[in-house]
Amino acid sequence: MTTPQDLDDRFRETLGALPEPERRRDPAEPVRAGAALTGRHLLALFDAQVTSRQLDLAGRWLRSFDEGYYTIGSAGHEANAVVAAALRPTDPALLHYRSGAFYCTRAAQAAGEFPAPGPADGTPTSSGSAAADGPADGAPAASGSAAADGPDDAADDGPDDNVADPTGGGPEPTAGSGPAVPAVTEAAVTAGYRVGADGTAEAVTVELSAGAAAADDAAVARPTAGADPGQRGEATAEPAVADRGPGGPGDDAYAAAARDVLRGMVASAQEPIAGGRHKVFGRADLAVVPTTSTIASHLPRAVGLGLALERLRRVESAGRRGGDTPLRSPWPRDAIVVCSFGDASVNHASATAALNTAGWYDHTGLRIPVLFLCEDNGLGISVRSPEGWVERALRARPGVRYFAADGEDPVGTYAVAAEAAAWVRRHRRPAVLHLRTVRLMGHAGADAETAYRSTAEIAADEARDPLLATARMLVEAGMATGEELLTRYDERGWQVRRIAEEVLEEPKLGSVAEVVAPLAPRRPARVAATVAELAARAAGPGAGMRAELFGGKPPELAGPLTLAQSVNAALADAMLAHPGMAVFGEDVAAKGGVYGVTKGLREKFGAARVFDTLLDETSVLGLGLGAGLAGMLPVPEIQYLAYLHNAEDQVRGEAATMQFFSQGAFRNPMVVRVPGLAYQEGFGGHFHNDNSVAVLRDVPGLVIAVPARPDDAAPLLRTCLAAAAVDGTVSVLLEPIALYHVRDLYEPGDGEWLGQYAEPGAWAAGHVPIGRARVYGVGSAEDVTILTFGNGVRMSLRAAATLADEGIGTRVVDLRWLAPLPVADIIREASATGRVLVVDETRRSGGVGEGIIAALVDAGYVGAARRVAAIDSFVPLGPAARQVLVSEEAITQGARALLAR
Repeated sequence: MTTPQDLDDRFRETLGALPEPERRRDPAEPVRAGAALTGRHLLALFDAQVTSRQLDLAGRWLRSFDEGYYTIGSAGHEANAVVAAALRPTDPALLHYRSGAFYCTRAAQAAGEFPAPGPADGTPTSSGSAAADGPADGAPAASGSAAADGPDDAADDGPDDNVADPTGGGPEPTAGSGPAVPAVTEAAVTAGYRVGADGTAEAVTVELSAGAAAADDAAVARPTAGADPGQRGEATAEPAVADRGPGGPGDDAYAAAARDVLRGMVASAQEPIAGGRHKVFGRADLAVVPTTSTIASHLPRAVGLGLALERLRRVESAGRRGGDTPLRSPWPRDAIVVCSFGDASVNHASATAALNTAGWYDHTGLRIPVLFLCEDNGLGISVRSPEGWVERALRARPGVRYFAADGEDPVGTYAVAAEAAAWVRRHRRPAVLHLRTVRLMGHAGADAETAYRSTAEIAADEARDPLLATARMLVEAGMATGEELLTRYDERGWQVRRIAEEVLEEPKLGSVAEVVAPLAPRRPARVAATVAELAARAAGPGAGMRAELFGGKPPELAGPLTLAQSVNAALADAMLAHPGMAVFGEDVAAKGGVYGVTKGLREKFGAARVFDTLLDETSVLGLGLGAGLAGMLPVPEIQYLAYLHNAEDQVRGEAATMQFFSQGAFRNPMVVRVPGLAYQEGFGGHFHNDNSVAVLRDVPGLVIAVPARPDDAAPLLRTCLAAAAVDGTVSVLLEPIALYHVRDLYEPGDGEWLGQYAEPGAWAAGHVPIGRARVYGVGSAEDVTILTFGNGVRMSLRAAATLADEGIGTRVVDLRWLAPLPVADIIREASATGRVLVVDETRRSGGVGEGIIAALVDAGYVGAARRVAAIDSFVPLGPAARQVLVSEEAITQGARALLAR
């Protein structure tokens, strides 16, 4: 395999063997005739690539003495620096784990230390052609070519003047003094980006003086001292580092980016995004959204973000109802989303879902400005991508335009990447850039790739090292000598080594409180205040609009409602209160939901806020994740609880981890509505009568609410929405399908299960905080406590009535919250009787009852306890379901058994 030493030695040998350029050229000139990249651009990209490479070497060095905890590197993928240069630092980026060079370039762009951009319209150059029809399916794409098998240019729904410079700008770090170079009269650099009044981003450029520009273009020619700084542990003499501009080498953007990455490698608590919780690429001021994905699970979120940005772009000027501050995206109106992933991930369900959804929406006419970046090194750890498979798979995606480039050619890659970015920005439509790369030093530090790759194959990849390709191009163009570039490489290496030694001294997370602090912030007072504010608005300034919304008959005047009707009314009130709220899912719009719960919402609020999705739960949740990230308040519906299992990683691995791995810098507030649980009469089977919530209760920080009674549905929904708005909370509202249309409790026609919808003036008083239960007293309420939820509430109240006829007083506790459990209420009510019956409609193994019993034990409860739960079985069809589910008879028998002890 290629070791760090091998890689470093080969780089040095190759640079040393490069011939002297025939003549030195002005770095302000294009490196090739007709190329958009100048020598100044390419030197800056070389610095970004070198920084990334030195970080990989430092990662292996840190791991060699057990001080580094992450060795998956970016070596061989440094061409993604060129893609970053073709984008703006205000374009949100969701990056995979081989994105070191991209991250370094983005940091330089945002800091104003990257050269001013060249043409960004994707005009073909001599080295990067834009082919309308690329190679035939399965055939290799030509280097630097852009093939368009996706949507054509005719359907342009985005204004052309939204297309602007694709890169950030500013002077690139230099390597000090060296041989004379041609005089430079002036040089434009981009000091940063600003957002104009129309919401589009525009570059802010300044002019360097002739002297400053000449100094900036000078190269270093200073001999190095000591051994390679990249991976050797022995003490060596450090060469003097040339001044790279104001602030010195320690203050430039590449050094800052290196410090970020190294802090992640050593799990430093001072790491800027995850704070030592994981090694990720992310920083809010760089518009880099952290993702821990290794298998493209962040792609559905990227699609959702693209759709949300486009929706916000269209409604920003409309303003909020009532004259409030208009909705605005966190990013410029003309921003595009970029998300990167590896070739092996093309085969994963998450990638398939994302690409399919992007194309599906494009086919329907909706705009999703997303640039997918597939970095293809031909390997998924040890499993090869069959030759031509990735290209064929990506080309075949309807509605997603295909571009291709070879990372060994930085000029061609820039031309294609700039064209792809400009196309997405102009048309607001999805595209994929297929970037050919190589993988150097194996998958990670422990990967012995010689077990599955031949020496010749490894050597062939080493020959295509993108860092060497950039160096060769610089020398051939007369912009630098091999010796100057090697000096630049060594200086950055010493800088990275020094920073690595510094971050080793930084503190690690040292307590449970520190680790979990950003996981699920809870500010119940603010949540309650938000509910009260919305109530005051609905009762005051918004009363007229609310009356109009409900046709003059608000739900509090409509008489007692069913659970389904209460949820429907609460959703309507919430959409009026939260202009950024959107309701979407399978069949929720035109049909109004399978059970009518969302009926009439599209007519009230329009198709932009209430819409049907394609039938794919991963994509439904991905749309929600992206919308939340963009500042909206998404309320996706998963049609049945069992369908959630198709997409549960979007909740666990993506939604619940965002604040944890970004220390709250990014949030994806969301309330997922899930009709579920069992007991549907005459309909079902295990997919429509699923009674398992174990996968949800295992997700750290996730809130799970279960409204059983109609008069609880609206307060619980309002709390979840307020918590999402205030704390970025991710909640699941689990709605018992079997109770949707129930009207009676004890006798047919008694109407005692119906509930009155509260008027806005009563919302604050009726607020239900997260983790608070509801208690019903039946009879004396002194003999036994029943702890239950969902369908169990109705069954338990009926059973309690039977027990009351026998002189047994019962407390029925509706938990209402399955995560977090209302532990204080559980302990209080259990202690009141000393006898606890847990009625758990989920399965005995892994069910909610286990958590309740554990909470009692942990609290030192010493009374009697018993539980009745569903059998460990899937729910069968028809009457057979009664054999495995909890029944009223089982509840009464369980209570009697407790009293008989």
